[in-house]
Amino acid sequence: MGFLYKILAIVVALQHVYFLYLEMFAWTTKAKKVFKSMPEHLFEPTKTLAANQGLYNGFLAAGLVWSVFIADTLWSIYIALFFFSCVCIAGVYGGYTASKTIFYVQGIPALLGILACIASLFG
Repeated sequence: MGFLYKILAIVVALQHVYFLYLEMFAWTTKAKKVFKSMPEHLFEPTKTLAANQGLYNGFLAAGLVWSVFIADTLWSIYIALFFFSCVCIAGVYGGYTASKTIFYVQGIPALLGILACIASLFG
């Protein structure tokens, strides 16, 4: 079970690298196809806000990747647990305030990561 949280950390990190790409570099092009509920005329004026949000997604990805490479198992689990918790909270908040899809895409994988961390601690 000790490797499962690492696999989930990589999966969730890859998601957030994709979010970073969309929000920082493809907001006015490819992101329009992903975020269909947002009116098209709002993409250009919100480009800077999206880039800032993308940067934060990059920090989440970096933290999850970092947790995979920490040699001390306990420390690795704690760091992964922290970043999974941040992602899960963001997913719950986004699901509540914007779209339930955010919860399913972002929150559920992070919640599975939290459960895998807990299982690694006690399993």
